[in-house]
Amino acid sequence: MTSEGFLVVEKSPCGRYVRYNEILGRGAFKNVYKGFDLVDNLEIAWSQIFVNDETSQEKLFYEAVLLQSSNHGNIMKCYTFWLDYDNKVVNMITELFTSGSVRQYTKKLGCSVDVQTIKNWGRQILQGLLYLHTQNPCIVHRDLKCDNIFIDVNKGDVKIGDFGLATVMDQSPLRDLVGTPKFMAPEIYQGEYNELVDIYAFGMCLMEMATCECPYSECTNQFQIAWKVHTGEKPLALERVKDVELKEIIDKCLLPACLRPSAMELLNDPFFSSGISMETEHNNNQDLIEDAYYGEMQSSCSSWSPVKKVFMSSQITFASSKDLCFPVLKPCIIV
Repeated sequence: MTSEGFLVVEKSPCGRYVRYNEILGRGAFKNVYKGFDLVDNLEIAWSQIFVNDETSQEKLFYEAVLLQSSNHGNIMKCYTFWLDYDNKVVNMITELFTSGSVRQYTKKLGCSVDVQTIKNWGRQILQGLLYLHTQNPCIVHRDLKCDNIFIDVNKGDVKIGDFGLATVMDQSPLRDLVGTPKFMAPEIYQGEYNELVDIYAFGMCLMEMATCECPYSECTNQFQIAWKVHTGEKPLALERVKDVELKEIIDKCLLPACLRPSAMELLNDPFFSSGISMETEHNNNQDLIEDAYYGEMQSSCSSWSPVKKVFMSSQITFASSKDLCFPVLKPCIIV
């Protein structure tokens, strides 16, 4: 069986999804292949992540559950996931973005993105962040970067993906030192932060779109980056942002946390709201908040509850000795 010359090399345990031998991306512990949904007749991305310990498995299942529980047009959809126990591989079925990530697209383009496109993409990213940040409790992505923002050029859609470092935040601030150094806010290094670290990273993404240059590319190692961030030294790429209004927005995103705007405040900024009727923008933002509320209500009735931090980890009854497709899961509390 083939599709465009590519062989079907694997089927999901439930038989709904097939994987082709066409590889879309490869990392140290992860391969992404093109696949197909035989029920809905659409192409999908089939990710295989290699894990060697239970902690890594829990982290990946956490990412998948977060994606499955999220219901927003600017958040990547995760259709299902399962564990190949014998081969120690977590399989994840998600939306396919043929244009790849923002970084891949701009690299292929070979030049910076025009300001109008940045406005459009930026608005969609902020709408996704607003959805995450208005969940109860708040979801913090913690690894927002151009590699993790995916685009469909044909539709003009932009979606946030890769929730591997995402977490939910209660009343107390977060303290874990995690993220990609070039996109990490100063307060992460200081050990006390909240959802506004995603806004800082968003500013860095805008900078990369405008310059086609990764933040702090002038640094040769992570220690140099950490020092510059700690001392408040901005990336050299910021000086190469030509549009004055865009540069002002980036500067706002890079402000100290106590002065940094929220996703809602940025959406209401003239830079992003110009060209959109205030009534439409208000209704869109109101829908986001209502979606967050009803999403919380629905999730509290399901097997995953962000409110209660319930996660299916080691207490898993496997459907077979090899695969987990529709698992019988017993919830346990993640501390």
